Amino acid sequence: MKEFWDNITSVQPEPSLQLIIGTGVAALLLIAWRPIWKHTRQVVTIAHEGAHGLIAALVGRKLSGIRLHSDTSGVTVSRGKPTGGGMIAVLLAGYPGPALFGLAAAFVLSRGFAVALLWGLLAALVILLLQIRNLFGLWSVLVFGALVFSVTWWGSPSVQSTFAHLLTWFLLLAAPRAVLELQRSRRHGQGRSSDADQLRRLTGVPALMWVGVFGLVTLACLALGVLWSGVLPS
Repeated sequence: MKEFWDNITSVQPEPSLQLIIGTGVAALLLIAWRPIWKHTRQVVTIAHEGAHGLIAALVGRKLSGIRLHSDTSGVTVSRGKPTGGGMIAVLLAGYPGPALFGLAAAFVLSRGFAVALLWGLLAALVILLLQIRNLFGLWSVLVFGALVFSVTWWGSPSVQSTFAHLLTWFLLLAAPRAVLELQRSRRHGQGRSSDADQLRRLTGVPALMWVGVFGLVTLACLALGVLWSGVLPS
């Protein structure tokens, strides 16, 4: 047990610049190539709905469950006051959620704790799994969790570091694309029950402004993540 704990809390060697850039490019390909993106986007949905659920719990709402669908949409149901600051906070959390998780991961990696990051992710997925209320969602989280567990348990330190950086880049880069897709669907007359439109109904602030807030937060997280990654010269 001591060896296991020491492995989690130990600082890994600083990754090479080639690894950092290479995982960033690989993450960008997973996002930009549409045939792959339609599958990898499910990771963004998991983070999106997880953020809704986390904030719902923090503001005192009763979380009823989370559903993930094969079209990469999802829904988080919580019970409580349908208006007010708590509900606004829950709706605000979704689209910035993947970027904020990615930024938190970038911070942990900048301190050299790649293994701790992966174990923390596994713990979060187990908690999320308890809230899933449909078979496809259960399957999605189990498959993603199995991948993370395999890398964490059997992967060499270099494989663990590579995977942790790839996932971090993916979250940081994918979050802005999800916001762009939101606005594209709204422009085509879809997504009228989106987080931005629900925020409009609660606050009176135009949905487009909320989309802009989502975009600014995700881009700010990406910029700070790039800074922490060490890609830019200090």
